[in-house]
Amino acid sequence: MPGEYLLGVDIGTYSSKGVLVDNATGETIAMYTVEHSLSMPKPGWVEHDPDKVWWGEFVEICRQLITQSKIDPGQIKGIGTSAIGPCVLPIGASGKPLRQAILYGIDTRSFKEIEELEQAIGKEKIFNTAGSHLSTQAAGPKVLWIKNNEPEVYKRTKYFLTSQAYIVYKLTRQATIDIYTAGGYAPLIDNIKYEWSAEMAKYVAPLDTMPKLFWSCEVVGGVTPEAAKETGLAEGTPVITGTTDAAAEAISAGVADIGDMMMMFGSSIFFILKTEKLAPTEHFWSSNWLEKGTYAFLGGMSTAGSLTRWFRDNLAPVEVAAQNASGENAYAAMAKMLTQSPLGANGLIALPYFEGERTPLHDPNAKGVLFGLTLKHTRADIYRAILEGVSFGIRHNVDSMRAEGVVPKRILGVGGGTKNLEWMQMVSDIANIEMVIPEQQIGASYGDAFMAGVGVGKFKNLSEITKWVKSKHNIKPNADRNKKYEPLYKIYRELYTQTAPLMHELSRMYRG
Repeated sequence: MPGEYLLGVDIGTYSSKGVLVDNATGETIAMYTVEHSLSMPKPGWVEHDPDKVWWGEFVEICRQLITQSKIDPGQIKGIGTSAIGPCVLPIGASGKPLRQAILYGIDTRSFKEIEELEQAIGKEKIFNTAGSHLSTQAAGPKVLWIKNNEPEVYKRTKYFLTSQAYIVYKLTRQATIDIYTAGGYAPLIDNIKYEWSAEMAKYVAPLDTMPKLFWSCEVVGGVTPEAAKETGLAEGTPVITGTTDAAAEAISAGVADIGDMMMMFGSSIFFILKTEKLAPTEHFWSSNWLEKGTYAFLGGMSTAGSLTRWFRDNLAPVEVAAQNASGENAYAAMAKMLTQSPLGANGLIALPYFEGERTPLHDPNAKGVLFGLTLKHTRADIYRAILEGVSFGIRHNVDSMRAEGVVPKRILGVGGGTKNLEWMQMVSDIANIEMVIPEQQIGASYGDAFMAGVGVGKFKNLSEITKWVKSKHNIKPNADRNKKYEPLYKIYRELYTQTAPLMHELSRMYRG
């Protein structure tokens, strides 16, 4: 097959996806997905096997894409990768992982280290350097957790890498991290100077254990002979630094201009708003964006799609399983359950904090709640309450953003959750926002491919993503439904305030 192509691969929380994209048209010529699971060895611990999940699936995807497309690997002109993050993976001098990879904010093990760093450095100083307060999303406290709890691993560590950085390392033998993802390594990163902070490093880990910093689209090396043999890729193919999955997803959504905001409906919810300047924030995160001189305002909820997966695995009715067995996707069958429960789920309200909560609460000890249960409630009510709970959480975030003076001009909805248009309308009604859903919903891997194109000079900059992305749905809020949701939202907000002390008490009892 003639032509030039770009390869994008994304490693997600529960699945990995790769695409080959025609550089000239943006058309996807091959796609491949692999599912995997999480490891949760203790309460609050969430891990991946880096060789089996991250690198192993990257290799499988590359080989499958080349086989499907029947192209010559030499026609692939650039490789872009993304993955969940920020994660923490210590590797030794030989390049081999020294333990399982510690995942992003859904892993809440570092609460003691957060307190330790805040006491030693001061919350204000951390905020002024990193641009945000510490939370379970921050990788720095997790590095410190390894130092405090696994000292032998810490001593043997050559580099602390995040997820896509490990793939890039395996491809090129270069230890790198993009500046955007490094923003999640608070307190180690100085977001103003684009460099690791020597002053902060003494509290966490030596500077030479941190990978080199690059912008996301910069080419950091070529595919080594060893990696070429393993993946089927052509030796020397340019590899860019890459980035975290949510950032690549934002590019795939069409985030191009100041005020554009991606709302990603994946296993968790993530918001990325492109801003004119670096905006310090008390309740969110502020970061450099993917190219020099660009900035982002960030937020995220710990659980979203993972709650629907939990419902599917534990509470979905027999008829849903039967429909799925006959060929209908389980999630599509579950989406139909929304019609079986009215607005407000018959007085059932869910707090979606099953793995703690990120913005704007920053409470790793928050718990999930189903409030108002009676004998009349059905599975459909529980399912609706869960989706309404996530939607209330989205409104909480949007309201808090506006309170800080950050207002999105255009919201682009992406991710698996956008397939459920009833849910998307619910989000629009509850949060009183208009949302555009792009035509292509391939996800972060599509953004990875475009970034690789920028890196190898096929495009001038990331704003040219508009050449590839077109809109499909424009969802507008219904004023009447928004009014009906208002008293339920007030109960939702008050429910956390009233139960938080009990949540924290429960966490103290069951941390072990």
